[in-house]
Amino acid sequence: MSRYGSVEYKIVARIARKKCAVFVREDFKDLSDYDQVGRALRNIAKEGRLIRLGYGVYAKAKKSSINGKLVPVAPLPDLAKEALARLGIKTAPSRLENDYNAGKTTQVPTGRLIAVRGRVNRKLGYGGAYVSYEPAP
Repeated sequence: MSRYGSVEYKIVARIARKKCAVFVREDFKDLSDYDQVGRALRNIAKEGRLIRLGYGVYAKAKKSSINGKLVPVAPLPDLAKEALARLGIKTAPSRLENDYNAGKTTQVPTGRLIAVRGRVNRKLGYGGAYVSYEPAP
């Protein structure tokens, strides 16, 4: 079988066509079965085209112009909010963001604290930086 017909090639082609930065494993379930899609995504991440954010969640990657390391194409808070939306979890501004926007504090929030509606038992992040969750008001 040629490499153009492989599952990896089809996944890479689909990723290149999409404008979104976050992909979940279910985006590729029409290409092959669960295990083969997982292996293909793992290989693509090893090649440096994707970064694994969490279980079954991947983000587009690029080389950093500063140090040459692999980084995602968007900041972690944006990727985490997009991933949670793709997983069907509603998000809201956190308590810290609300305080900053209301002028109660001058401390700029990092964005790594996300308010969610409902329960989340997922760890999202990369390179030692992870997102925390708080209940939405």
